[in-house]
Formats: sequence, C-alpha cells, structure tokens
Amino acid sequence: MDVAVGLIALAVTVLAGTVVSERLRMPAPLLLIVIGIAASFVPSLPQVQLGPDVVLFGLLPPLLYAAARQTSLVDFRANRRPILLLSVGLVIATTVAVAVALRWVLPDLSWPVAMAIGAVVAPPDAVAATAIARRIGLPRTLVSILEGESLLNDATSLVALRTAIAAMGGGVAAYEVGLDFVRAAGGGALVGFACFAVVAWIRRHLQDPILDTALSLLTPFAAYVAAENHVIHASGVIAVVVAGLLLGHKAPIIQTSRSRLTESITWRTIAFVLENVVFLLIGLQARWILEGVQNSGLAWPLVIAACGVTLATVIIVRLLWLYSSRVALWARTGRAAHSVPWAGATLVGWAGMRGVVTLAAAFVIPTDVEYRDLLLLIAFSVVAGTLLIQGLTLPWLTRRLGVEAPDPAADALARATLLQQAAVAGLDRLDQLEGDDLGGVRDIIRARVEQRTFAAWERLGTTSDREAPSDAYARMRAEMLTVERQRVLEIRDLGQVPAEVVREVLGMLDIEESMLDTAREERAFVTKATTIQFGEECAELAALPAVETSPDPECASCVAEGLSPVALRQCLTCGHIGCCDSSPGRHATGHYESTRHPVMQSAEPDEMWRWCYVHHASG
Repeated sequence: MDVAVGLIALAVTVLAGTVVSERLRMPAPLLLIVIGIAASFVPSLPQVQLGPDVVLFGLLPPLLYAAARQTSLVDFRANRRPILLLSVGLVIATTVAVAVALRWVLPDLSWPVAMAIGAVVAPPDAVAATAIARRIGLPRTLVSILEGESLLNDATSLVALRTAIAAMGGGVAAYEVGLDFVRAAGGGALVGFACFAVVAWIRRHLQDPILDTALSLLTPFAAYVAAENHVIHASGVIAVVVAGLLLGHKAPIIQTSRSRLTESITWRTIAFVLENVVFLLIGLQARWILEGVQNSGLAWPLVIAACGVTLATVIIVRLLWLYSSRVALWARTGRAAHSVPWAGATLVGWAGMRGVVTLAAAFVIPTDVEYRDLLLLIAFSVVAGTLLIQGLTLPWLTRRLGVEAPDPAADALARATLLQQAAVAGLDRLDQLEGDDLGGVRDIIRARVEQRTFAAWERLGTTSDREAPSDAYARMRAEMLTVERQRVLEIRDLGQVPAEVVREVLGMLDIEESMLDTAREERAFVTKATTIQFGEECAELAALPAVETSPDPECASCVAEGLSPVALRQCLTCGHIGCCDSSPGRHATGHYESTRHPVMQSAEPDEMWRWCYVHHASG
C-alpha cells in the first residue's frame, strides 16, 4: 500500500508541476527538480533512493527508445560528424579534465577513482537538453545535434566508467580499453540491428495495433538486456538507440497506419511520464546524499570546493571544445571557416545539462571506494547545477544571441510543397489505373486530393480579413461534428445500438475533429511568410528571384467574371496577376497552362515565397 501511495503521489506531483510550469512559462524539468529537492527535506515524507539497476535497466531503455524512434535518421546521418565528436571525443575529454581538476582539489584521490567520477559527470542527458531546447525553440539543426549526442554519449561514459572501476583493482592496459570500447560499440550496434530485423519481420505479419504496440514496449528492454548479458558484454545503450532509430525510420513501411498512430500516442505518454518523473526523483535524492557527506566528517569548504570545481570544469570544457572544434563540427563542403556559426556553438555548449544517467552511474561506484559520499554529492551537484544554471539561462542566451526559432511559415511552405509533390505522384498513378469509373469515382478522388493540397497552401495566407475556403470548411464542419456527436450519444443512451458500434462511430468523428483542430492551430501559428529552399535545386527558381509586388494587386479575370479570389499570385516572367487554385477561377494556373511561364510568386502582403510549376518546388 505504501508503494502504491508513493507512486500515486509521484504521478500527481508530476501532473501538477507540469501544469504550473506551463503557466509560469518555464520548462517542467527545472520546476520538478526544485520541487523534488524541497520535498526531500520534508520530515514526514519517506526517503527515496534511486538504485543503479532501477535507472539503468528500468528507466533508461524506454527513455532512450522513445527519443530514438522520434529522431530523424536522415538528420542523424547529416550531423554524424558533430554527433560523434561530441558523444565520444567530448566525453573522453571531459572525463580526463574532471579527473585532473579533482586531483588538484583532493591530491590523495587515486587516478582510477578520479577518472570514474569524471566518466560519471561527462555525458549530457538524453532528455533534459532536448526537452528544454524544443521548449524554447532552438533551430532544428542544433536540436538534432543535441539529440544525436545525448543518444550515444551514455555508451561512451558507461564504458569509461567500467574501465575505471576495473582499474581500481589493478592495472588496465591501453589496448584493453580500446578493445572494450570497440566491443561495446560494435556489439551494441550489431545487437540493435538484429533486434530491429526481428521486430521488423514480426511487424510485417501483424495487423492488430494492440499487439504491435505491445511488441514495441518489449523492444527496448529486450535490446538492452541482450546487449548487456555476460556473453556479449556490449553496450545496451547503443543497442536500444540503433533499434529505435531503424524502427522509427522504417515504421511507414513495416507498420500499418493504425499501428503507427497507436504506438505514437502510447510512447508520447510513456515519455512524458518517465521524463518528468525522472527529474522529480533526481530532486528527491538531495537530502540523503547531503546527510551521507555530513556523516563522512569531511570539511564543508573542501566539499564545496570539489563540487564547484567539478561543475565549473564540465561547463568550461564543453564550451572550449565547441569553440576549438567548431570548424570540424559544422564543416560542410565549400563552406569557409569564417562562416561557422559562433552562436550555434555557444548554444550547443551551454545546453550540456546532465540528468538521471549521471546520478545512476555514480551509484555504480563500489561502496568501499574512498570519498564515495562526496562523489555522490559531486554527481548530484553537477546534475542540479547544470539543469538550474544552464537550463534557466538558455532561453535568455538564445534571445541575446539573436538565434531564431523554426519559422512556422517556412514549415507551412515545406508542408504544402511536399503535399503538392505527393498529390502529383498520386494523380499520375490514378490516371494509370484501369477499370470502370462507376459513379465518377476518379473525379471524387481527384477533387479530394486537390482540396487537401489547397488547404495546405491556404495555411500560408496572412490576410486576416478574408476567410479561406479551408477555414470556412473547418468552421462549418466543426459545428456539424458537434451536432453529429450529440445525436450519436442520444442514440447510445437509448440502448438500441451495440456499444462497440457506438465507440467506432465516435472514434471516426474524433479523428476527423482532431485533424480539423490541428489544421486550425497550425494556421493560427503561421504569422508571417518566410522563404526557404525546399527539395532539389531548381533552375527556374534560381533564374527568377522574388520581386516586390504591387501594393494593390487584383486578378483581372476574376473582376471580369465577378468572382472573389482567395489569394493572388504574380507571374515572375510577365508580371500577370492571377488567383490561386483555392479560388473559383484558378487563373494563376490557367496562365501557366497557356503561357508555360514556370514560376509564380505570392502577391499577398508580406509574402515572398515562389512556386515552380515545372519541378513542383518552392523557394
């Protein structure tokens, strides 16, 4: 009963803390760790102690898997150089630097123990940095680098820690360290790929989303345990990450749409609960760790110096590493060294917040090791210090450096372009299909595909005094769905329709309404248009740059025909003004079909994006 009450209290605190953090407009992890620290000193509350097995085998695999399956394998490959330099090189450099700094404060501390605590505090957390980075809106490239680094650096840290603990009992040759790392990394990757292959094969034969999701819940634990067993003795972290990356990348091919939706919602819920519980649990360790140091008899000036020097070292070394290796980190073909972003290096360096793995790894240090209570406090100080100092100041630093968040208008343009290209491919396939066109099915399909594409383009509109057709559709359809749901509930209460049928119908209405809600939220979020280059290089877009449009444009064809345009477009070859495809006349497309002028530009106020009819590319 006490355990059940404790779990309920944790869940309630996490939910309440998350709600409060939203109102305070601060990341939930920061507020929860403060709540945990304060709660740990309440006398009536039971003492909560995290053990390494609970974290490394219970919490770490699902957290890593949830993050890995959401990480883009394409972005991971594109940023593999900075990811590897940070997840391997920086972890090793931090381990050595912390060991040297602690030996300076505590001269009688042995090198293996100093290296062990260095390995413990070296890796940034897989959750903290990206949770805060996404919350404040860091550029996606930086978030991708932080995600990739935090997925792999735990493996480097745990291998280094394992080597340091082995060295405490005797000498360890350099080649043994290298072999251990190769076995951990290579073995973990092989186990992860094998796990992916097995799960992918099973998924191709599963149609039930419940069974598919249940298999997904077992995957991270199976991959971790298989890699960490005494025979293979590889890195469970890398095994989970590899399996998660590959399964997430191949999900559209090996899973049904219902399975993907069910699994996505399930893992989002699991990640939300575990991520926030972890930070609350970190804070709850404060009291007993401090009591352990107090009972050890160490002088508090020495304790404060050791904690402060370690915290300063991990922050400074990371910044120095980012600045000194920035050319290698951001190197691209044909890019000059002076164009490497200092602001990006600064933000990635300042986002090196530690988390639960650091605290769990500290517990792995043997109990008979010298200064163990102090080492636990050092680990806790680094976790709490980096989360509170860097986490609270990262939003201010982002604004100070003038780094812009991802532009919703650019996202809307990319989304519309992608849907347009998908629609072209789909309609081409429709024309190739044979069979009788009963009831005008082809025309119905074509109209629905075109309406989906039109709605995506309409999200780019910035004219507030004009309701787009997709907005009018969403407004009217939402009113209809409310009435339809009420009628279904009235029939349900009569008890004349099976409950399973009622649930199915209500689920259909809920899916449609959620799609409308998502579209409305995205449209409201797009406040200005920003041009981007999407897809492959387009010669027509390169030859026809954006121009200033008329302050009072009008579609002459719409005026002559008495039609009301939704949005206006301008031909960049001859300057002709026509209405968009969402308008009744579709005169911009008609102009292209009659003249073959390839590029048109939005003629709406504050919009500068262009569209190439030839390559279906935007810019």
